[in-house]
Amino acid sequence: MEQILEILEKDSRITPEQIAIMLNKDVEEVKEAIKKLEDEKIILGYNTLINWEKTDKEFVTAFIEVKVTPQRGEGFDKVAERIYKYPEVKAVYLMSGGFDLAVIIERKTIKDVALFVAEKLAPMESVLSTATHFVLKKYKDEGVIFEDKEKDDRQVITL
Repeated sequence: MEQILEILEKDSRITPEQIAIMLNKDVEEVKEAIKKLEDEKIILGYNTLINWEKTDKEFVTAFIEVKVTPQRGEGFDKVAERIYKYPEVKAVYLMSGGFDLAVIIERKTIKDVALFVAEKLAPMESVLSTATHFVLKKYKDEGVIFEDKEKDDRQVITL
């Protein structure tokens, strides 16, 4: 099953028939394995990676460091749950190091990000502090390089 997961992680458009050929397995066996992985919530969804810089859509992505006081008996999970329920939140991670949670959000403008932090995130009871960083350019995401520079194959001539 790990092989199926690795193949789908690289290209979620690949068909069970193609996977069966790649792994020398029966198509029905592959379909059943994928269904089982979906039922067990190992496969949670299928995403398309888009280079939004090549479109007209404009938005700001922010990485927010959050220091929190975990609630007694609930730890960081309840705080993270309150944060990830906001629709603008793309991801929340529990971190080691200088801060506790990493929150990634997307909003239309920097001001919208600032309002989210000031009105929704910072006032939460267990949030001690935040530090917001803005993504200026994506070079690689999900293992995909966004702009692969063409290699210059010309030979250098010296005199």
